[in-house]
Amino acid sequence: MAAADVMKTRPAQARTGIGVTQVRLILIVVIFGAWEVMARSGLLYRDVVPPLEAIGLALVKLLSSGMFYWNLGVTVSEVLAALAIGGCIGFMTGVLLGGSRFFGRALEPYIYYLGPTPKIIFFPIMIMWFGVGPGSKIAMGAVSCFFPIALSAAASMRQIDAVLIRVGRSFRANQWQMAMKIYLPAMRSSVMNGIRLGLGIAIIGTLLAETKLSNKGVGYLIMQAYSVFDMPRMYALLITLFAFAIGANAIVGRFGGPAARK
Repeated sequence: MAAADVMKTRPAQARTGIGVTQVRLILIVVIFGAWEVMARSGLLYRDVVPPLEAIGLALVKLLSSGMFYWNLGVTVSEVLAALAIGGCIGFMTGVLLGGSRFFGRALEPYIYYLGPTPKIIFFPIMIMWFGVGPGSKIAMGAVSCFFPIALSAAASMRQIDAVLIRVGRSFRANQWQMAMKIYLPAMRSSVMNGIRLGLGIAIIGTLLAETKLSNKGVGYLIMQAYSVFDMPRMYALLITLFAFAIGANAIVGRFGGPAARK
């Protein structure tokens, strides 16, 4: 019986001999292998799926180009500005909705209804309001990230333990002290998860705006490569965006998300 219990409690890795890292590596090899087979098979039209060698050469050429880093800087600055504006407004809105039963019941349904709406439909309005420059792209990203951050802040406000609030009031803490000592520490994890989600959506919104109307930024470079059917360069640009999104998400996660707790 004791031996059976030990076997039941032994981790799956010890029983199978395969760890998480090995599974990830196997998955990557399978994906790359399937891609290369599809590229060499000629089943798809021309170079829609270029060989990995062509993508690698395009990636090296892209990373050695100063123009790419200039356009990447444009996109990064637009995304950060969008996240700062949309995140701050979303956080304050969420605190208001979560801290007031009246405002929550009156206004929160609108955020739920508008949240799943594709934000690209607002882009013509952004162009009329902010022009065709970076302002419309920043506004697009801000609108995109506003909703998940507002909803996460509202939910985290409602989940604050009432005991913590009573303790703060028993020490006669003012509103600023309550916010800094009680509300923000209790909301940190949920809000940071909302910011991580908002960051991803801000990147999507900003890039969509760049692909629609722009003469600079990574989104513009992607559409430029697509227009001349330079598929290796287009996939290389997508890889850099993927790496940027992973890095940005990891940085945000260190400030309070699940990655920070681990």
